[in-house]
This record gives sequence, C-alpha cells and structure tokens, in this order.
Amino acid sequence: MTSRDQDLEALLTELDPEQREAVTAEPGPVCILAGAGTGKTRAVTHRIAWRVRRGDLRGQHVTAVTFTARAAGEMRDRLRGLGVTGVNARTFHSAALRQLRFFGARRFGGQVPELADSTIKFIGIAAARAGLKTSRAKNFDLATEIEWAASSLIGPDDYVDTIARLGREAPTDPADVAKVYAAYVEAKRRAGVMDFADVLAHTADMVAEDESAADRIRSQYRFFVVDEFQDVTPLQRRLLDAWLGERDDLTVVGDASQTIYSFTGATSRFLLDFTRRYPEATLVRLVRDYRSTPQVVGLANQIIAESSGREAAMRLELVGQQPDGPEVFADTYQDEAEEAEMVARRCSQLIADGVGPSEIAVLYRTNAQSQAYEESMAAYGVPTVITGAQRFFDRPEVRQAVVALRSAVKTDVGELPLAEAVPAALEAIGWRPGAAPAGGAQREQYEAVAALAGLAAQYEGSSLSEFCAELGRRASEQHAPAVEGVTLASLHSAKGLEWDAVFLVGLADGTLPTMFARTDAAREEERRLLYVGITRARRLLHLSYGLSRHPGGRERKLSRFLAPLGLGGFPRAPEPKQAATRGKSKPRSKVLNCSGCGKPLTDARDRKLGHCPDCPSTMDEELFERLREWRLAAARDGGKPAFTVFTDVTLVAIAERCPASDGELAALHGIGRSKLDKYGPAVLSLVNGGTVEEALALSRAES
Repeated sequence: MTSRDQDLEALLTELDPEQREAVTAEPGPVCILAGAGTGKTRAVTHRIAWRVRRGDLRGQHVTAVTFTARAAGEMRDRLRGLGVTGVNARTFHSAALRQLRFFGARRFGGQVPELADSTIKFIGIAAARAGLKTSRAKNFDLATEIEWAASSLIGPDDYVDTIARLGREAPTDPADVAKVYAAYVEAKRRAGVMDFADVLAHTADMVAEDESAADRIRSQYRFFVVDEFQDVTPLQRRLLDAWLGERDDLTVVGDASQTIYSFTGATSRFLLDFTRRYPEATLVRLVRDYRSTPQVVGLANQIIAESSGREAAMRLELVGQQPDGPEVFADTYQDEAEEAEMVARRCSQLIADGVGPSEIAVLYRTNAQSQAYEESMAAYGVPTVITGAQRFFDRPEVRQAVVALRSAVKTDVGELPLAEAVPAALEAIGWRPGAAPAGGAQREQYEAVAALAGLAAQYEGSSLSEFCAELGRRASEQHAPAVEGVTLASLHSAKGLEWDAVFLVGLADGTLPTMFARTDAAREEERRLLYVGITRARRLLHLSYGLSRHPGGRERKLSRFLAPLGLGGFPRAPEPKQAATRGKSKPRSKVLNCSGCGKPLTDARDRKLGHCPDCPSTMDEELFERLREWRLAAARDGGKPAFTVFTDVTLVAIAERCPASDGELAALHGIGRSKLDKYGPAVLSLVNGGTVEEALALSRAES
C-alpha cells in the first residue's frame, strides 16, 4: 500500500459505512440524504478532503455553499483540520457578491451597485410612489413577499397571475403588491443599489452572458458542494446551474424533513427531483443519529412519521446511537407567564447542577414570544444570548474589546504568551476573568467579551498579533464564538444548531402550527419545524405550553402534532368524533360544572380541580402535606425541581378527590401514562394512609 493509499484509508477510519460510501463516491452527481445529527458536515468535509488528497483537484477548485456564515466558518475550520486549505466555503450570497465585484464592473459600466443598507426603506419609498398608505409592519410584510417573489423568479408583471395559480395568500391586495414590487425595482435602479436577490440574479446573468467571466469562474471552480439542498430557492438553483455549465460534478446534502423556509421561496423539489435530473447519481442515506438520545430520536421519528406530501417520500427514520437518556419531559402550565417562570427556574437549576448556560436553549415559534423568557431569565440571574439579535462582532462591547486587543499588540502585553496577553489587554476595558456581574444586560455584555477570551485557548502558540488577525477574519465572515448564556431563539433560527438541553415552549395549537398555516402544505411545514426543534436536543428535552395566553384567558389546546402521542404531563387527545348522522345535530362539547354550586366552570384551574374558588374545598390537608413532602424527596432523588414531579394544582386535585385506583388517578390533570407508571404506586399508597417513607420507597423502586 502506497503512502497515498494509507493517507486515504486513514481519512476513513472514523466514518460509518454510509458516510464512507458518501465520501468515496466517484466524481459526478452525488445526493446525500442526511438526517438530523447523522454527521453530514463530517461526511461533506471528508469527501472534499478525499477528492483533494486523491489528486482529483486542489482546494482552490472547490466551492462549498452553505446557508449561514457560521456554517461556512465551521466548514473551513474542519477542512483546515483535515489539512485542506483554499476551499471557497461561502453562502450563496457571499460567493456571488465576491464574483460580481471582481468581474461585474464592465457589466455595469464601471461601477457595481452597492448593497442597499435597508430594503424596508426602499419598500417604504416604493409604497409611497405606488400611492399606498403603509406602516412599518406592513412594509416588512411587503418586503418578505417581494423577497419570496424574486427568489421564486416571479417578476412584478407576473406576480398577480402566479399567486392566483398557486393559491398563495398575499399580505394585501395582490395588485397593490405588484405595484409596490415594480416601484421597488425602479427605486433601487434610481438609487444605484441592489438587494440580496439582485446579487444572485446579476451574477447568474453575468455567468450566462459573459463568456470571459464564465470561463474564468468555471476553470477556477470545478467541484461544487451544496449543503441544506432542501432549502434552495429557484433563483439559487439558477445561479448554481450557471456555475456548473455543462458539468455535473456536484454533491448535494439535504433532508426533506427539514424543509422549513418556503416563506423565502425555498423549495425541496430540487432535492426530491435530484435523481430524476441526474439518473446516474449516487444516492446515500445517513440515518445513524450521533447527536441525540434514543428518547429524543424516538419522539422525532413519531412526529415525522405522520408527515404527508412529497417530502414524506424521502423521509428518513433515524436510529439513535447514543446511550439511553432521561424521558422527554412534558408539562402544562396555567398561562404563558407561569410557563416562562418555570422554564427559567429549571434553567437556573440546570446551571446550578453544572450544565453550561451555552448548552441550554429555549426555542419558540415566533420572536414575539421571547420577551417573557428574557424577563424571567433576568429575574433568576440567568445569562442569555438572543439568536437573531445584533451580530456578535457588531456589539459595542465586542468592538471595544477588539480595539483593546489590537492596541495591546504594540505594548509589552503583546510579548506575553497569548493565554496571558488576552486577559491583560482586556483589563483596559474593565474586564477580568471570574468577575461576572449579576444577571441581566451587564452579565450579557461580560459574557460576550468572555467569549473572545475563551477563543484564545483555541490558538495557543499564536501571538497576540496573529490572534487579532484571526478575529478580523472571523468578523468579516461573521464566524462568532460561542457566548456563555442560555440561547433564546426561534425555531427557524435554531436550524443547524444543537444543545445538551432544549426547552420547546408555547406548543399550543394556533402557535404551532401557527393559525396562519391554513393549507395542508403549510401545516406540514409547521410539523417539520417542530421536528427540527426536537432534533436540536442532545440529552434533555422539555416540552410545554400554557393553557391560556394570559391569566384567566381562553383555554387553548395542545399542538395537534403532540396531542395524539399521550406524553405524560400533556392533556390526552379527545376521542375521535363519530361521523355525524344525517338529520341530527352535532354533539356539543362537554360542559364541566362545579361540584359545589353546579355552575359551569370556565377558568382552566377551576376545571382541573372540579369546583369554583368560592365553593368550599374538599381537600384532605394532611394528605396534601404528605404529598408535598414526598414530592420534594422524589424530586431530590431525581435531581430536578419539585414541580417536574407534579404541579401544586395536581397535588390539590389528588388531595381533594383521593383516587382509589390507577384509572381514577389517570383521570386527573397532569398525570399521563409516564407519570402514572413512575409515581402511581407511591401516590395511591399515600392516599391509602401510607407514610412518606413507604411512598418514597415505591417511587424509587419504579425509577
């Protein structure tokens, strides 16, 4: 065996059989269907390294397209670790803008248009010229719709007819959208600017029409890799086709079950039709999940197994590779405020138990849900990082820290080893290791600077000057380091990320799926969004929702995607409705009456207890106290907060109704199959007069 063969074989040693197949596939079209946590980045980077080390091409001949700057930075770092440099790993927009600025001057008569600093501003100008009265919120909706149209290769003249054919709902009258769209295009032309869709369109046109530019680009970039191929837009596909020309040396990676960006024009059809377009393509399925416990993987499989539509044809059933972990935790709270407080309390407990804040995430459907969690986390002194907020390197404290580091290069501090130089330089702005202030905004700022200091450990042996150069590279690529704080993020923003502990919150019907998902296709995308959220968790997964949005508000139902699963802590799904008999009215929903005065119960808490607050309680107070004492001990045994065993409302219900059997116990709110199996014998023992010690022995035996 030659040294090259040994080198290639060493590259494959830590890959599973399916990853090996993907890595060693011959040049040409390759489609890798990669489920969540199956090592797709490992497979892709090793495939690039395999091709380079085998001598097919050099790193400079490879373009690897990712969907975020962070993912591109991670790919470059991994490739460097494999000894491969020079790969053009970028987002579609970054790669296109670089080519347009290099080759496009002649196309634009000497000056390539600048990127618009605010598309919303130009939308406002366009709306005014079209004679429409708008608001900032309406302008945002118009900008989103116009972005979708441009990414879908739909121009202003075709917009009205196209959305009518597609059955798409416009944010306002379609004719008005078309007017604003046309005026927006004209406003950009007059100002000599372009938006991100223009960058892709101009580059695709340039490559298609300028033979000189096309020849140089195609001779430079000979092998293309596209990540997240299920979220490619028609405009991005058009640019990719221009780059490829008549060639087909293309590797794509995707998962149809993670198609969640159709509102931007993204479509899974290019992934679904890949082998139809390239009949000789190599197709590889990665299903071994190395990220999550079997409990998390099992729930993810249950959710996506019910999917329908074209994406379901390429559905992957994941196979968990990690050891068993804790059961997925599910609970129902009175309202969103209680939910936020209890989640913050649980995060605080996890941190106290040794889980790093940056290994915890709270994920929600919309950004509007974040405020309650920001406030609750601050109240518990939990540092947070809000994904989708200000870019890391644009934060004032980070910019100030970078200036301090650069200033220290020319001083005596610059001569120190990097591990000593960085903290010494940061003292100039008042930052010291181990001196974090209490939670809130100050703690958030401290942790942002701490992330820079922590990054220095990765560059041991480098000088302060070299480290500052690395920070400059990362800033230009928006490759931010991890900040030590609990992540608060929308489900869309969480795509591509993972944490040890994940809280999926607000899982009420009308929020997930959102009430705006009115078609089957839209609701299926919401299902996939939940699937993405679940698969972000490595070990701990906590699902929850508030029965009402506000205290005393209208009761909501659990998400229809979760209701049929019977997860402990969630209400049971209602029995399937009988088919209506012709001529008979539909049965009305059951009315719950107070056990004392007989009045209908409307408040969620009253309905769970079975009586209104004005009627005397039948609670056995001595039993309630023993239940609380047992709950506290059982929670300590499990190393978790007491409310995760049973909430106070559930304990009150037990002490009032004194259930005598598993069936009566299971009928109470908050006691699903999992909790019934784990705690049922202990609770029934207490109800029948048993001691706390006896009940605790029973719950320990069931654990």
